[in-house]
Amino acid sequence: MIIEGKLQVVKVKLKTKKAVVARFKLTASGQLKRSKPGKRHILTKKTSKRKRHLSKPALVSECQLKMYKRVMGV
Repeated sequence: MIIEGKLQVVKVKLKTKKAVVARFKLTASGQLKRSKPGKRHILTKKTSKRKRHLSKPALVSECQLKMYKRVMGV
């Protein structure tokens, strides 16, 4: 973009991925909370303890945290 003879670089804004926003929640400390997979079907063979632990939320790993935050627009 050229304004008054000067070249300016315009930074493109990223669109927020709504699917990612729906799956993750940002905590107060800046981490992302997610739900664990594996509790939708075929539950009869899984123990009660296993199903109970699958219900509890987990945190996104540090190596993927930066990517998901950028996609969420945070």
